[in-house]
Amino acid sequence: MNFDLEKHTILLSYRGSISHGTFIKDHIDDIDKIGVCVAPLSYYIGLDSFEQVEHKYDDESGILVDEVIYDIRKLFRLLLKCNPNVLSLLWCKPEHYLKVTKWGRMLIDNREIFLSKLAYKTFIGYGLAQIKRMSAFQKYEGYMGEKRKKLVDEFGFDVKNASHAIRILEMGWELITTGVLNVYRESAQHLIDIKLGKWSIEDVTEYSEWLVSGYEVNRDSMVLNDSPDTQKANELLQYIILDFHREDKEVGYALNKGPNSTYP
Repeated sequence: MNFDLEKHTILLSYRGSISHGTFIKDHIDDIDKIGVCVAPLSYYIGLDSFEQVEHKYDDESGILVDEVIYDIRKLFRLLLKCNPNVLSLLWCKPEHYLKVTKWGRMLIDNREIFLSKLAYKTFIGYGLAQIKRMSAFQKYEGYMGEKRKKLVDEFGFDVKNASHAIRILEMGWELITTGVLNVYRESAQHLIDIKLGKWSIEDVTEYSEWLVSGYEVNRDSMVLNDSPDTQKANELLQYIILDFHREDKEVGYALNKGPNSTYP
């Protein structure tokens, strides 16, 4: 990658605990960010290639920041598969967007074209994978820091994975029944309680099973389309790439100014 990633980034937001309203300071939570960029034309019509880049660093207070930026084509492929990890980028609260360009605004305004009944499988799949991982793990896996290992020792299971699982299953249930992805969890206290070890592993397992049964009940009445609108997605992808390269990348973007922003 030999280009200025910041100037080529068209949309950037928080994700994870900050975007969900479950961040616990001085706990095991990192600051997670997700974004999408339009690479130089040589990456689309030449030999250069780029799909994503991840950057980890400590902020001024010592909290780990984990930032991942996707090439727009990779992002579209994941969105069309209803990947829970990237769909959230298009449904954040206004104050959680860090950079919104006019092309990023197009993505947000057209987010419904990516939705489909695939969400039924992807959200259940991701949620149950976290349920399995909360107890079936090697305690000294690379993803675990010292604080997280101590919590596993204290409670006997990975409470952060447990909280992830319940959140994903809840979000997916809401999505297939309402057509809306509620990234920010208005009733987030139970998710925080899970991360704090106030739920037993039996409580988490029982509630997850109840949520999955709700998916089954609503399977035939999902409000989502059978498949995403791949034609509109392809047209949007081509337009954004071409239009981005018609404009001056120094000035072709707007920065979100915080909670008073008018961005949806």
